[in-house]
Amino acid sequence: MAKQVLFRCLGKVKKHQKLAAMKRVINLKDQRIQKKDRLSKKRTKKNPQNLTVRELPQASSALFFKYNTQLGPPYHVLVDTNFINFSIKNKLDIVQSMMDCLYAKCIPYITDCVMAELEKLGSKYRVALRIAKDERFKRLPCLHKGTYADDCLVQRITQHKCYIVATCDKDLKRRIRKIPGVPLMFLQQRRYTIERMPDAFGAPKT
Repeated sequence: MAKQVLFRCLGKVKKHQKLAAMKRVINLKDQRIQKKDRLSKKRTKKNPQNLTVRELPQASSALFFKYNTQLGPPYHVLVDTNFINFSIKNKLDIVQSMMDCLYAKCIPYITDCVMAELEKLGSKYRVALRIAKDERFKRLPCLHKGTYADDCLVQRITQHKCYIVATCDKDLKRRIRKIPGVPLMFLQQRRYTIERMPDAFGAPKT
């Protein structure tokens, strides 16, 4: 009986509506505010003659929206250092596997920076260096300073949209994905896979 009375009493308690908490604002007449801050600031009209000019990068003429019209057989593939190393580990012939992936003739390209990286790696990667010096691989000269291959490849594909980049480096792939119209080739399930290509081309989706 006592419990029932207690529940009835609790049920009659009115729940007060919670109102939105207001931020405390200092009054304009407060002594802490100086005279210059009390005056309301007048908005000045912008002069149309002094408008700032925004310079945006020019869109490539090779692109039709995100579709790259310059891509077509024979495909020009820029090869990265680790792509050659991973191909050797998986026992894949680079040129033949590229052709199996794209169903067309592929021409692999090696830049001077990639070649310099392979030479710096030493005797452990002498097989990769021997593959890079193959006659089927075309050499691209680098005119810039330094031998950092990632910057070299990004700079080259930004200027020329006719290349496919073959790499297994996550950081480089992230950088290339920000550039529209440049497909990526990488290893997946012991074979080459293409990304950002029209549906008519490339390896089957897995």
